[in-house]
Amino acid sequence: MADVPGPSDFRRLRYHVPFIPEGLPYVLTGVFLTGTTALLGWPAPTLALAAVTVLMVHFFRDPVRWSNARPGDVVSPADGRIIVVEKTVEPRFTQQPCWKISIFMNVFDVHVNRAPVDGRITDVYYQKGRFLAADKDKASLENEQNWIRIQTESGASVVVTQVAGLIARRIVFWPGVGDVLRQGERFGMIRFGSRLDVYIPPAGEVLVRKGQKVFAGETILCRIP
Repeated sequence: MADVPGPSDFRRLRYHVPFIPEGLPYVLTGVFLTGTTALLGWPAPTLALAAVTVLMVHFFRDPVRWSNARPGDVVSPADGRIIVVEKTVEPRFTQQPCWKISIFMNVFDVHVNRAPVDGRITDVYYQKGRFLAADKDKASLENEQNWIRIQTESGASVVVTQVAGLIARRIVFWPGVGDVLRQGERFGMIRFGSRLDVYIPPAGEVLVRKGQKVFAGETILCRIP
């Protein structure tokens, strides 16, 4: 389920190191098992476990990102590939026409999620669900997911949905309702392959296309009035 510590403490967790703290148990377990098999003289398991440990370090990396976004720009909340760009209706909070942009993250992408805009979190909704492959259309409707509505200073609403995938089984979300996010700020992650859906007001000018590679906190998805 979504991990929500509450509005008073989420930002103190975000002092930057190039590795996300949620990955420490996985990496330390890998180091321990690798060292154990090495001491026992088992070369094949040692090499396999060392490779898995390196992959864990790579998966939980948290690089610094820079953006030249201007007021009204919406930046990507995730690294990955654009799999949906379409006009639809936002189904959870506003039920209003919008642009929907979906980003698929494979296991090799950075999985830290970042705020697409400056704004206040006005609503959060966690939904239990299935674990279908995140690049399938049904994943947006049926998979485990966490919905976040961000209200900008201009009054526009941008909705972000963290969607668990076939392998991803844990959605992590640090802030809570009432917290103010800064554009590009880390707000959570999804472990081991997943998807983010972004719902943007219909007047927005979309600047990305299906199949494009995007980077969290850097790539500008669209501009809204």
